[in-house]
Amino acid sequence: MPPKIRGMVTNLSSSPNHSKRFTLMLSGEDALDLDGAEALSGPPRGLPHEQFLLGNLVPIAPVLLLGQSNQPVNSQEIIACLQPVHLHATRDHLILMGQNQIDLTADESTSLLKTATPFIEEDFKSAILYQGQHYWFIPAGPFASLISHSVDQAHGRNIDWWMPRDSHEVGIAKRWRKLQNEIQMLWHIDPINEAREMRGLPSINSLWISGIGKLADLDAPDVIKTSRILYGSHPLLAGLAKHYKLTHSIQIDFQDLANTFAWLENPAEVWPLLSKALLENQLQEILIIDFPKGKKRERIFTVKDLHPKSWAFWKKSEPLSWKVIAQQ
Repeated sequence: MPPKIRGMVTNLSSSPNHSKRFTLMLSGEDALDLDGAEALSGPPRGLPHEQFLLGNLVPIAPVLLLGQSNQPVNSQEIIACLQPVHLHATRDHLILMGQNQIDLTADESTSLLKTATPFIEEDFKSAILYQGQHYWFIPAGPFASLISHSVDQAHGRNIDWWMPRDSHEVGIAKRWRKLQNEIQMLWHIDPINEAREMRGLPSINSLWISGIGKLADLDAPDVIKTSRILYGSHPLLAGLAKHYKLTHSIQIDFQDLANTFAWLENPAEVWPLLSKALLENQLQEILIIDFPKGKKRERIFTVKDLHPKSWAFWKKSEPLSWKVIAQQ
């Protein structure tokens, strides 16, 4: 086993001055050991990091809309996110594929939405607010009470447990499934899908609804609100940055790390440069936030943690690697 590292536990005695701190958040997965009432009520509302970033009500749709468009977003209007998706059929159930697996182009997205718009707007009783390549937005209207789950949370799983369900108003989920089935039939014969299948790509055979909520319900943590810059490619970060009037960048500027927050696809790639920033006193500490077994954990690393002491005192200790951090 690797030696015990001081940073592997939450360090509550770190410097109160966070001006030279870099915060790195890792994506979290749902806890797999739900039991009792929690298991009976269905999946948790949002992935752990979605709950952390947005609060318990997880208003994903309005935050995504804010980040992707220049139009004002009514903080009290309940917004829904619609996404064209592929449902993969197995012998006895359907599996939702992730957006990064379907290679949907902007032109395909526009064409599919054009076909589906009359049906969507009739049932939602409102016009589409904004259309992006992977996300479409509309006031939730009669579907405002649905409990839903993001594609990030539900992809790769049997959709039976992840389909939208009723909360306090009965029959809304059934109404959504009716609209979903109508659009599935429309797209089944759409030339876009014929062309995709000729190219060996999965068909866009269903519409997914998620992120239902209003901007007024956003409850981001202090680590977001007090950061100068948010780094990362996920569109939620762009929305959070705009809402809290922060700078957002997809690429990290390693000359500007202090008092910043990052959510990265591959943190292992940047760890050597972050370690260097600690050694050169560009940073005083790195805060890593992750979610083992669905629970938030915070660990602080300082320059002293980069070369942990070993019981084999005659050997030079190995630099703290990302592999060691990720395994704890």
